[in-house]
Amino acid sequence: MFVCRFWWGDQLNIALIVIATILGLAATASAWAKISQRSDIIETLVRVGVPKRAVPLLAGLELLGAIGLLIGIWSKPIGVAAAAGLTLYFAGAVIAHVRVKDPAKDITPAVVLFILATVTFILELTR
Repeated sequence: MFVCRFWWGDQLNIALIVIATILGLAATASAWAKISQRSDIIETLVRVGVPKRAVPLLAGLELLGAIGLLIGIWSKPIGVAAAAGLTLYFAGAVIAHVRVKDPAKDITPAVVLFILATVTFILELTR
């Protein structure tokens, strides 16, 4: 039983590191798009009701989440907090897109990142 539990634990840790890394890279890319004022990103944010002055704050939250996921590899409480924060962040993004009745193609990135964040959060809690 110990061997099985040890092996399963290793598999969960590997999955957590892989998924958290993908989420962290995606959050960093999303933040960079906001920081660099990519016109399509800014237009989307304005369309869903985000004031332009809030864009740097959103980018900062994404970067903090990505950094927290990295630190979370060694510190469970920080990893849990970062994953929870990104889950809430991307839930808000999904809600914002749904509220303005965006088409599926515009909602999909937020939904995928929400799912990744949720899975990361669950894996962080169970490790």
